[in-house]
Amino acid sequence: MKPILLLTFFVFFGTAVSAEDIDSVGEGEKLFALHVKPLLEEKCLACHGQDPDRIESGLDLRSRDGVLAGGDSFDTDVVLVGDGQHSILYLSTTRRIEDYEMPPKQADQLSEQQQWFLRDWIDAGAPWPSDDRVKRIQKAYAEGEQVVVSRALSDAWQNRRYAPEQLWAYRPIKKQDVPDGHHPIDWFIDKKLAELAVTPAPPADATALVRRIRFGLTGLPPTPTEVQRFAADYQADADAAVASYAAQWMASPHYGEHFATHWLDVVRYADTAGFANDYSRPNAWRYRDYVVRSFNEDKPYAQFVRQQIAGDEIDETNVENLIATGFLRMGPWEQTGMSVFKETRGQWLDDVTDTVGQTFVAHSMSCCKCHDHKFDPVPTRDYYRMMAVFSTTQFAERDAAFLDQENQQGFAADSEWVEAKIAAYEKQREQLSAKIQQRKRQESGNAKVGDNGLDPGDEASLARMSKNILRHRIERDRSKPIALSVYTGATISRKNISGRINVPNDRWKKGEIERDVIHSGGNVYATGDVVTPGALSAAESLGKMNMVDFPSEKGHRRRALADWIVDPSNPLTARVIVNRVWSWHFGKGIAANPNNFGGTGRFPTHPRLLDYLAAWFIDHGGSIKKLNQLIVTSAAYRRSTRHPDPGKLQEKDPLNQLYATFQPRRLTAEELRDAMLSVSGELQRSVGGIPCRPDINLEVAFQPRQIMGGAASVYEPDPLPQQRNRRTLYAERIRGLRDPFMETFNQPGPDKSCELRETSTVAPQALTLLNSQEVFDRAIAFANRLITEELGADEATLRRAFQLALAREPNDRELNLCLAHWQTARDEESSKTYRRPTFLDRITRTVMAEKTGEPYRFEEILPAYKSYVSDLGPANVDANTRGLAHVLLVILNTNEFAYLD
Repeated sequence: MKPILLLTFFVFFGTAVSAEDIDSVGEGEKLFALHVKPLLEEKCLACHGQDPDRIESGLDLRSRDGVLAGGDSFDTDVVLVGDGQHSILYLSTTRRIEDYEMPPKQADQLSEQQQWFLRDWIDAGAPWPSDDRVKRIQKAYAEGEQVVVSRALSDAWQNRRYAPEQLWAYRPIKKQDVPDGHHPIDWFIDKKLAELAVTPAPPADATALVRRIRFGLTGLPPTPTEVQRFAADYQADADAAVASYAAQWMASPHYGEHFATHWLDVVRYADTAGFANDYSRPNAWRYRDYVVRSFNEDKPYAQFVRQQIAGDEIDETNVENLIATGFLRMGPWEQTGMSVFKETRGQWLDDVTDTVGQTFVAHSMSCCKCHDHKFDPVPTRDYYRMMAVFSTTQFAERDAAFLDQENQQGFAADSEWVEAKIAAYEKQREQLSAKIQQRKRQESGNAKVGDNGLDPGDEASLARMSKNILRHRIERDRSKPIALSVYTGATISRKNISGRINVPNDRWKKGEIERDVIHSGGNVYATGDVVTPGALSAAESLGKMNMVDFPSEKGHRRRALADWIVDPSNPLTARVIVNRVWSWHFGKGIAANPNNFGGTGRFPTHPRLLDYLAAWFIDHGGSIKKLNQLIVTSAAYRRSTRHPDPGKLQEKDPLNQLYATFQPRRLTAEELRDAMLSVSGELQRSVGGIPCRPDINLEVAFQPRQIMGGAASVYEPDPLPQQRNRRTLYAERIRGLRDPFMETFNQPGPDKSCELRETSTVAPQALTLLNSQEVFDRAIAFANRLITEELGADEATLRRAFQLALAREPNDRELNLCLAHWQTARDEESSKTYRRPTFLDRITRTVMAEKTGEPYRFEEILPAYKSYVSDLGPANVDANTRGLAHVLLVILNTNEFAYLD
């Protein structure tokens, strides 16, 4: 056991105190020791006693005499001994006295129970026992459980107690027994259903289940042939059909793409840095593809974790390891000439500490950056111990040869576009420079000039051009064998980071090894106690973990943290990942907050099942595929969304926590776009590679994106449909420019870790599906696909449409309605003519000059549009195809297409 924990252990448990060891204790003393004193320390003393020289309103709450003396606004009415309900100390917490609501912040307001503690303590005579007696009373009478942790900032916090159930995540994983012949998931779920006398829903039909499995494992819809084959197999042997179909699609490369989308939500993947300049991270795509490969290869989870946290410290000659550490670079971060390195460095350390905590052990570490955690046994010291792990971690773009598995297509086309943008800006800059020189030579004073001889538009344009040239030069690295990575070494203070950072020859000689301390109040300039690298002490003590030595100085700190996280004795890690995978299938975790296993997260609905899965996962080598197979083959996953007795189910399970039915879900934004491209026949299915640039709404694409130094280049899509219409996973994610379609359908922003996708239902979604150019383009392409297949009769064409989009045949009523609508639309379209769209390869833009605030105009060259080929549109097809497209647009707008039943 580590010395600091050993010391704390004896402080907590070395001398047990029973009620008989102290004199008789009155109820008032108990109230004070167990509730009132901790309340005053947590909620009041910051203003009324923490700083003796600055006592707010003259009210000193450090002693009974101070309380009875009252303050400037109220005299002895603050505490009326024996009369709690009329005492100001109590009344102010109930917010019944105008202008004297205490604590003043609404977020700190006392609960009704806490208010009653104050009232009842005053009624009992407001006793104030000595500190020694308080400690003895607390040890004798306090409810809850104390936890051995590293040293807290205060003795009161160190001695706090927790409800035992609040500590569930820190306790060792208990292996659970399941009787032979039972599916383990169903054993636990059905047992709880039986206890509450709830009958589960019957199995889903083959059509619903084939879509559920296919989307759940690949994010893409099944083909009609798959549906037909699965239905026949399902009728013959349902268990074997499900197991075989799941295994088939986990062997597909599209499996890794879909699960990578889930993971990248958590780690906040983006292709740009964000903030004021939003620089490109040209090689971030290699980390994205590493994640895809890892899921496709079913990489053991422990290896997956270790590579991302410490791949370079494990073996920096291994290219895959270097690429994997791109995880540490995923957060929004920048360093410019206008920012202070120490502060932005501190921001990154905060970000990476919190991200590692949320991602791997479901703890939001930032909650204890400034103070010991309000709800969980995580002291501030633990936060800075974990931060110390990363204080020798430095940014670098490292040479990393392309792997055989990496997709290197599209490099030439991308480089051509980048060079065209640079050339256009450089030409404009040369022309402007010549103009400036000419104007400087002019002696006429008629022109409006600034101090440097430039008018506001010229000055702003010069800065804009230079900045955009720099940004696009960075993009040259996108097709080079470079990994967005890190290295271990001394910290080098940098004034501006806007391009590649190399590993110095002597990584410890230049720069300094940062001093690992607690930053009081989270202020990077305020230094407190020295700390050594470490992790969550509560997990070590309550979880009875194997001890891991954390080196300091020049040691491999991140490797030690990675080893600590993946150690089988760690009570958090396996629980966290199996809960995540469960949530990806069911839309909710067994513990409902996958990023938060602390006291503010919701407790597991089936804790024994969660422990079973965690232990099972460890025993099966950390295989995500095997875990998926276990989940998908369960009866709980295969249930219908419709219950035979919904009224009784609502009564027994109002929060849908029992898994008596499978909860339907809407397709994610990515699944919705990819499904439309799939059924229309446009989806380009190549795996991996540099980001593509799909079409997005032109108003958004061409909007002025004001950034430091002027306006950024407008968004330009890739010129060819086969480049643009790839899976959404591969679309370039620009932090400063969100795709409005994706945003409308709840794609999370890339700045914060997303533990679970939200699903809203708002009017813009319906308007987007009905009216947007993107969706109508899909309907046109879908119609053209069907007409090209030459299926013969209109009825056959519509049946094929239903099979492709909804995985079923239309009924007679649906078929007749669609036939009638097709005929009406065909007649209307026969009288219409359409022009093929034309695209400008340059536009005039108007933005505000950053320094003067005055508007100015400039021309921007758009090289992508010189060879742009639009998707199939109304002008490319005949009236019959256009009429069919109107029918298909309706199908693409159905809930049946957008939801999994």
